[in-house]
Amino acid sequence: MNRRAFLALSQLAAGSVFSAGAAFAVPQRVSKRKRMQQWLAGRTDPNYTPAAYFLHFGKEYKSGSAAAKRHLEYFRKTDMDFVKIQFEQTYERQDFLQKPSDWSKLALQKVDFYEPLLQTVRELVKGSKKESLILMTLYSPFMCAGHCATAPVLLRHLEEDPDAVKRGLEILTESQLIFVRACIKAGIDGFYMSTQGSEANRFTNPAIFTKYIKPADLVAMKEVNARCAFNILHVCDYVAPYANYDAVRDYPGHIVNCSTKMTGKDLSIEEIASFFRRPFMGGMDPHGVFAKGTPEQVESEIKRLVKSAPAQYILGADCTVAGDTDWNRIQHAISVAHGIGRST
Repeated sequence: MNRRAFLALSQLAAGSVFSAGAAFAVPQRVSKRKRMQQWLAGRTDPNYTPAAYFLHFGKEYKSGSAAAKRHLEYFRKTDMDFVKIQFEQTYERQDFLQKPSDWSKLALQKVDFYEPLLQTVRELVKGSKKESLILMTLYSPFMCAGHCATAPVLLRHLEEDPDAVKRGLEILTESQLIFVRACIKAGIDGFYMSTQGSEANRFTNPAIFTKYIKPADLVAMKEVNARCAFNILHVCDYVAPYANYDAVRDYPGHIVNCSTKMTGKDLSIEEIASFFRRPFMGGMDPHGVFAKGTPEQVESEIKRLVKSAPAQYILGADCTVAGDTDWNRIQHAISVAHGIGRST
């Protein structure tokens, strides 16, 4: 966190109801924005666990005003602790990408490309920033390249001639920076920064990730971390699980969100938080008890997770939950978290 952001959070916490040695007390009408700012400053409530779950909305809610209204409706219905905007302005398939050298021909998408989603950002900032911190999802250049060529084609090109593909990643990185800066100018509070590529056996040569994908990842991530006070590093296992998180341990982000299930073992929440040296968000398999369990089973699992987690913990899923998930199921899980803590 940069000095300005840290001082802002420190001043906010100092002006709250805390005193040395006193029990945490939260004003009855404290906004979720202020509550999360206090949490980020290390002022956790022993009787309250923040929580958030994310999903993709229908095709009619991908961008513009419709997306803004849907995100706000979902935020208020589920009572989650911050707004996270889905990134739906993805690249279309570029059929000319037939060989590695073709990546140099990729067109740079400028701010007008992102305008439909930036409209969503502006409307959510205007409509809900007073009550909530607002995050934008950020797909890595590698993930965007997969949208352009399909993942199998991208991986094949990287294996054949990574230096040629590097030019395409640089173009996508430049475009990503345009989007990031526009979001910050619009008033976004931070980013949910996704990375892929270091999964187990993703490449025959793991050095491809280290030399080509990671440097592209870090360009926008470092700028975001220097300018925003609330960023979540999401190590995405949608494609495949991880043998370890060594390759991304030093990535920026004030919080880490990743799966506890590795190829050879399961990790505890405390082990992940200790390894990344930052608070952890997640713990619930989006396809497990959360999706299939009874309300009683969901409640039992949440209590188990909270009791096993460090004090600074956000309940959530390892990745997005199914788009057709009943919002009442999500609201129930969040309400359970809000009613329990380490002292409960």
